[in-house]
Amino acid sequence: MFDSILVICTGNICRSPIAERLLRRAMPHKKIDSAGVGALVGHPADPAAERVAIKHGVTLKGHSGTKFESAMGRNYELLLVMEKEHLEQISRRAPELRGKTMLLGHWINDKEIPDPYHKSDEAFESVYQLIDQACQHWASKLGS
Repeated sequence: MFDSILVICTGNICRSPIAERLLRRAMPHKKIDSAGVGALVGHPADPAAERVAIKHGVTLKGHSGTKFESAMGRNYELLLVMEKEHLEQISRRAPELRGKTMLLGHWINDKEIPDPYHKSDEAFESVYQLIDQACQHWASKLGS
């Protein structure tokens, strides 16, 4: 079905690295990576994202921010984004990718995953829970 997935957020240091690691854990035989439409290239995961992930047994160690490029998107069968604005940005940059781009929260009533950057650990926890729920739905739909 979909053997390669790119998870996209804004800076690629909070939401998409968490989703990438959760999806990799749930579907270890698939190629799963992450990027950001406005990535902080080369930056590690946000410390708050790392703290919340570790609390749930997930490590973001080794993550390095990667900028989404149109050519990159063509190397994946499915692109999962956090917000409708990300859908729009990708559609403007690479209209040919729109058909394979969906919200990560698609299976939870097209829920957008808000950006917790520069917010409290409680905000990161809430976002982690949404990402985890969305990733569980994708894993159950796509299989491991």
